[in-house]
Amino acid sequence: MFGLGMPELIVILIIAFLVFGGKKLPEIGSGLGKAISSFKKGVKEVEQESGVNDIKSLKEDLEDEVNKVKDVGSK
Repeated sequence: MFGLGMPELIVILIIAFLVFGGKKLPEIGSGLGKAISSFKKGVKEVEQESGVNDIKSLKEDLEDEVNKVKDVGSK
């Protein structure tokens, strides 16, 4: 996980506990979790939209190529 080992994570958690206190850490964790889930959801939506557009453009390109081949064959 980002090149961090267990000792580094423990030090980070201890510093966070000292800075924010025990009451704020759950709130911060909850907010961070919601933000990450929202970000993932947004990324999935963008991937799905771009995937549909990519398929449509590929279909159009393929149809153009087929029409070119048909034109060459009819000459």
